[in-house]
Amino acid sequence: MARYAKVSCAELVKICAKSRDERAWAEFIRRFRVVIAATIIRTARQWGDLSGVQIDDLVQDTYLKLCENDYRLLAGFRPQHKDSIYGFLKVVAANVVHDHFKSAQAAKRGAGLTEVTIEASHVDERTSSSKTFDEVTQHLQLHQIEKILRQVTAGKDQAKKRTIFWLRHRFGLTASEIASIPSIGLTTEGVESVLMRLAIMIRGHVTALILLVK
Repeated sequence: MARYAKVSCAELVKICAKSRDERAWAEFIRRFRVVIAATIIRTARQWGDLSGVQIDDLVQDTYLKLCENDYRLLAGFRPQHKDSIYGFLKVVAANVVHDHFKSAQAAKRGAGLTEVTIEASHVDERTSSSKTFDEVTQHLQLHQIEKILRQVTAGKDQAKKRTIFWLRHRFGLTASEIASIPSIGLTTEGVESVLMRLAIMIRGHVTALILLVK
C-alpha cells in the first residue's frame, strides 16, 4: 500500500480501473472510504435510520458498483480538477443508497405477488449486474456458496478469507468488528478490501453458473 500512498487521486483511479492490484485497491479504500461512508449515512437519513451492518453493506455495494462491467465507471471518470474524484464518489454512493431503498420499497409493495429467485428462468442478464451481492447470493444454498468460496480463495490465506466472508455474511459482523479480532490481523480497510474482492469473484462465478444452466 505504501507504494501508492503518494500517487495522486486521479492516477490512483486510473490504476484501479486498469488492474486488480490489491495494494492499489487497499489504498483506494483507505483514501476514499470516509467520503463514501459519510455520503451513504447522509443520503440514508432521507429514507430513515440505518444500522451499522446496513451501512457496511452499502459501502460494499458502492465498491461493487465501481467495479461493474470491467470498472466502467472508474474507466470513464474524467477529473476536472484535483478533487473531482470526491464529488464523483459522492454521486455514485448516493445513487447506490437511493437504488437500495427504492428496491426495498418496490419489494414491499410486491410482497405476496412476485417471488424473485436466482434461477435461470428468472434472471435477466441486462439487469442482474445492478443487484447487490446479498441479492445475488440469497437463494443459493450455504454449501453452494462455500464451494465457490473455496475455489476463489484457493492458495494463500484461504482460511482467513473464508472466515472473514462468513463473519460478515452469516454472522453479520461489520468490517470494523471483524478487524478488531486479533487473529484476523487486518485493519478495517483491509477487511473491506478482502470482502470487496471476494464479492466480485463470487458474483462472477454465480453469473457464470446461471449462464451455463441457461
